[in-house]
Amino acid sequence: MRKRNIVVILICLVLVSWNFPVTASTKEVIINEDNLNLRSGPGTTYGNLGQVHKDEVYTVIKEQAGWVEILLDGYTAWVSTDYVSIQGEFTDPFTSGATGIEDTANSEDIADSTDTEEHAVQKSINVVYNQTQVRNGPSTEYEIIYLASKGEKLQVIEESDSWLKVKLEDSEGYVFKELIEKTTGKLTEGLSGKTIVIDPGHGGDDSGALSVNEVYERDLTYKTADILAQELSILGAEVIMTRDEETFVSLASRATLANTVNADAFISLHYNSVPNLPNVTGISTYYYQEQFEPLANYIQQEIIKESEDRDRGVDFGDFQVIRQNLMPSVLIELGFISNPEIEQLLLTNVYQEKLVTGIVNGLQRYFAIQ
Repeated sequence: MRKRNIVVILICLVLVSWNFPVTASTKEVIINEDNLNLRSGPGTTYGNLGQVHKDEVYTVIKEQAGWVEILLDGYTAWVSTDYVSIQGEFTDPFTSGATGIEDTANSEDIADSTDTEEHAVQKSINVVYNQTQVRNGPSTEYEIIYLASKGEKLQVIEESDSWLKVKLEDSEGYVFKELIEKTTGKLTEGLSGKTIVIDPGHGGDDSGALSVNEVYERDLTYKTADILAQELSILGAEVIMTRDEETFVSLASRATLANTVNADAFISLHYNSVPNLPNVTGISTYYYQEQFEPLANYIQQEIIKESEDRDRGVDFGDFQVIRQNLMPSVLIELGFISNPEIEQLLLTNVYQEKLVTGIVNGLQRYFAIQ
């Protein structure tokens, strides 16, 4: 009798374990570096969505070729596996011994949940930043189908916690709310509320150096400054430019502007040129006052990390825009436009984004120690 009871109990246990699979474990990443960039896709060529910080833990959605997609507050983004630790394993309880019925039910539940979250709205929004990404689905995993311009008005069709479904001329798309609402500073506290003065070198009649293919330094510095201004604004900084695209401003006025607004940082952007040495390359950063050397070091380190150009180091520089500047200030020589290969890189948005990412990361590291 006792043997029969034991057999019955064992059979019941087997049936229970077969019908009720173990709960799926969660794979997680632990961030190992401060100010680690969040990307909209698996690579450095994708847009920068903000930063995460050391010892933070996030759930893994997907892994791909040295990158991992993580779940944040209402959206997903990608980080490089070089700077994180991954722990746990994906286990799907329905892949062994279970039918496909439960998988189907789960998919329907997810769809119903999405429908419940989204609700029809009747309103329009004004785009805050140039090149605002519109995607063909409510996640950074989806493809970018349109880049909206600053000031452009978009009609909202539906709204969820993190995404707005908007009407385009011939289609529909999704905009991440943080890119529309001026709350994007919460993506990283390091730059939120900081006043950054960006100084695009030269301007107006002062064209600066001339590249191999006769591109003026003044135009390249403004291009970089414009992209940098957008990135810093998205991260919550107040950005002031020393000049517009066409105008020349005196060197004294540029420094005075930073002093007047009590800037948290002043960044002067330049490009080098040595026409008789077309193979020369590299990036360098200069400071005038010794207490601002750490700012120069952080920016230089991060730009080299992103661009992989030759590191020409950090040095004292007797330049008027930083000599007369009482605020934390640096002057950056972002590359040699007399080098044909470097010039071609500098004309691409992908490489410009790398330079800008380096500057942004350097600023964040600097503010983290203040």
